[in-house]
Amino acid sequence: MLADLTAGAVHDAEARSARRPLEVVERDALAQPPARDALAALAPSERVKIIAEVKRASPSRGDLADIPDPALQARLYEQGGASAISVLTEGRRFKGSLSDLEAVKAAVSVPVLRKDFIATEYQVLEARASGADLVLLIVAALAQPVLARLHALILELGMTPLVETHSAEEVDTAADLGATLIGVNARDLSTFTLDRDLFGRLSSRIPAGAVKIAESAVLTPADVAHYRAAGADVVLVGEALVTNDPISTLASFLGAGS
Repeated sequence: MLADLTAGAVHDAEARSARRPLEVVERDALAQPPARDALAALAPSERVKIIAEVKRASPSRGDLADIPDPALQARLYEQGGASAISVLTEGRRFKGSLSDLEAVKAAVSVPVLRKDFIATEYQVLEARASGADLVLLIVAALAQPVLARLHALILELGMTPLVETHSAEEVDTAADLGATLIGVNARDLSTFTLDRDLFGRLSSRIPAGAVKIAESAVLTPADVAHYRAAGADVVLVGEALVTNDPISTLASFLGAGS
């Protein structure tokens, strides 16, 4: 599943590059205002922080919400106390787009993450050209030299990489990169099975000084409290916020993680 999603995202990026060549995207990326400081926004504090996700669908759950106005959804997230906004830009299975990212960036003052299956320099450049402050890199999807090259490019463009892991070896790979935001995804992206306890087993391997982010399997305040007790500085939440009232749901989640 992960290989198919990554291949599809790269294919779609190649199609966009035929209409908008690399040199144009690079020019637009370099013309953007400086990226917002994601490390400051997500730094560990006395209470858990939330990355709230604009997410219409997923391969495991199908359609979740129409979200006709992603900017409005993001404003509600910011109003509810989210420290950053994640935008799914993959179009085939998640029904997102770079237009969603651009609309969200214009609507909020917190950092915005491009969440996609990033595997090429072109995708990183178009993320910055569309206003992204953070870019997701999935260790399992990338050969180590490619991972290192994209990580360096994201930093060079002034953005922050969120390096996603799913095993002890992948956490070590992220640490070796010097990643400052390390996520542990409870969902195995090869099989889409969930293990909510994976974060707790791996969190001690995340280096001191790196922000620890728990991803997936968050539907209730108890799930947030579970991750917080296991050492999470930040929890990324998608489905629970697009299928419920986002402001009251965020309030309950933030309260559970205090």
